[in-house]
Amino acid sequence: MKVIYQIKVCLAAAAGTMLLAGCSSTDYGHTSPYQPGPVAGKTVGTDVGVVAGNVAGFGVGVVEGVGKGVAMPFNSDYHMVRQWRTETTSDGRTIQVPYDVLVDKYGRPVKMPAPTGNPKPPSQVQPASNVQPQ
Repeated sequence: MKVIYQIKVCLAAAAGTMLLAGCSSTDYGHTSPYQPGPVAGKTVGTDVGVVAGNVAGFGVGVVEGVGKGVAMPFNSDYHMVRQWRTETTSDGRTIQVPYDVLVDKYGRPVKMPAPTGNPKPPSQVQPASNVQPQ
């Protein structure tokens, strides 16, 4: 009794698959599109290929995601933004001093010293204007 039920379920699933995916492929290769055998075989083959491709794609996606996750802490790329501060020396001269700010990939300042040796950035770094006060 169990075997007959399983055969009926498999035949119903195969028939449903053929009906739903029958119009999906138009390249018949070397077989006749007017005969039911090649058309059904191509449909079932396409469906099996899609399922197998999705399973393989899932596996590849998992491996790529794990690889990116493991490699992320070892990424040594950084981006710097150079800003200029106006400072007055002890003898009264006004000079422009470069100030490097380490930023993340979105351009937001990172609250840590830049690898160029500058001290930790202040809470608000204002870019220097080109107009000198008189």
